[in-house]
Formats: sequence, structure tokens, C-alpha cells
Amino acid sequence: MSEQNKAQVRRVVEEIYNQGNLDVVDEVTVADLVIHASSQDIRGRDGAKRYVAALRAGFPDLRLTIEDQIAEGDMVVTRWTARGTHTGEFEGIGLTGRAISVAGTDIDRIVGGRTVECWTHVDQLGLMQQLGALPAADRPPAGR
Repeated sequence: MSEQNKAQVRRVVEEIYNQGNLDVVDEVTVADLVIHASSQDIRGRDGAKRYVAALRAGFPDLRLTIEDQIAEGDMVVTRWTARGTHTGEFEGIGLTGRAISVAGTDIDRIVGGRTVECWTHVDQLGLMQQLGALPAADRPPAGR
């Protein structure tokens, strides 16, 4: 079952996030899906579709790459990197044309072949710094 669950998460990454095929959400999730994001809970299939649509509106060339996956029982942990170019409005930030690269980790719980819950952690601070919405932190040189 673990390999099937990992394959489902890979499908979500490829078809939903990378290709923008939001119809797949209905096939791979339960109606009362909950995505626990850092700043909010995203509820239901429609909430998931709005979330992905907003990402793809801000970064139409969005591409997630799976770096690692670990599965046990009904849980799949996926470490990923998202890359794209900010050519549309995103979270109130007008287009900057900047390329971004952001790391994240998801923990998906899959029951009966459908995702029922996801905990997602994204480097939102790094993203906002790359977009110029927040200043980059000054760091002392290594070894000091």
C-alpha cells in the first residue's frame, strides 16, 4: 500500500500542481479534505482547487520536483522544491518577474486510495524574500 500511496502523491504533484489539471482533485481526495497549511486550514476539494489556482496564477510555470518520499502505513512524507517565475499577482504582490525556488514538505494521509488530510510546510519567509516583499536577513559570516 505504501508504494501505491507514494504513486498517488506523485500523481498529485505532476497532474495538479505541475500541469494545473484541477479535475484530478476530485479523483484523488475526499470531499471533506483538510490541508493544514502554516497560515490557515484549507477545507474541501473546492478549497484545494482555489489554493492551487492561486499558486498557478502567480507562477504559471510552476514546477514541483519531488526530492524524497517516505511512506509508512497510510502516511506519505514528501520533500519537494517548487520553482517558477512570478508573472502574476500572488498574495497581493503584483508581478515581479522574479524566479523563485522554495522548499517544502508535505505529510499526506491516504485512506482507501484518497487523500483525506495533508500537513504542508512551505518556506514562506524565503518566498517573500525572493519576491522582494520582505528584506533578506543579514547574516554574519560563517564561523562568527
